[in-house]
Amino acid sequence: MSQALLELQRRIRSADDLYTVVRTMKTMAAVNIRQYERSLRSLDDYYHTVEMGLKAVLRERPPTRSVKRPCRTVVLVYGSDQGMVGRFNELVIDEVETFYSQVRADGEECNLWVIGEKASIGVEQRFGEADEFFRPPASVQVITSAVQQVLLRFERWRSRNGETRLVLFHNVPAIATHYQQQRVDLLPPDERWLTSMSGQRWPARCLPLCPAPWQASFAALIAEYLFVSLFRAFAASLAAENAARLAAMQRAEKNIEEMRDVFRADYHALRQNSVTEELFDVIAGFEALRGER
Repeated sequence: MSQALLELQRRIRSADDLYTVVRTMKTMAAVNIRQYERSLRSLDDYYHTVEMGLKAVLRERPPTRSVKRPCRTVVLVYGSDQGMVGRFNELVIDEVETFYSQVRADGEECNLWVIGEKASIGVEQRFGEADEFFRPPASVQVITSAVQQVLLRFERWRSRNGETRLVLFHNVPAIATHYQQQRVDLLPPDERWLTSMSGQRWPARCLPLCPAPWQASFAALIAEYLFVSLFRAFAASLAAENAARLAAMQRAEKNIEEMRDVFRADYHALRQNSVTEELFDVIAGFEALRGER
């Protein structure tokens, strides 16, 4: 067998192996998307309970004064720790860059916290080294500990630097394998959102009673709101990351299939030419022997 045929055989085997890897990653991404979407749906009742608690507290004492916006801002950028996700990290960093420029133009201090190795590299290229770095959770089971780690770090930051605004940028799933960028103003809570809840009618005939001090109840509910908001953002970003990886694997799968078809066509054509040349050699030898006789 000629060297060219051996090389084509090697390329076909490599393409088959790569196709198997891509198919496996595609399946894993699809499975991960479903588990993160289930976790998002499971949080709906939790979030609703926190909202009902805030409605009960604000019903007795609605917000009456505007909260002064802190002069410091922490921007939490949630990206990915792995590649093969297209422009997943670049798109969310584009949104951060616009916000970061606006905050700096207003003369405020802005610190960048990053979740994910790939996002950290992108942030460093545009803004310099991030002030804090976190590893993203690898599964639904460890999202809680990852959220608690961020919250504990933020509380220590506030104890040292005073009141600080917390703004989160991340990706969320959209239609099919698409995703879009989202900004969430976590702290201080949106005053319009709190005012809207205080003005809503209580949905049941039995009115709520809050025996605990108002300040303690409100602070505890805001802490729960912050936790569930971060948990939902983490799960949504992980679902969007796997959607981006699924889309990338679908494109890679199509490219590999086309590449394998080309290799196989070249192999069969070269093999046919080789067989034809061998037949010609046999015929030529036979004619030569017959002529000698």
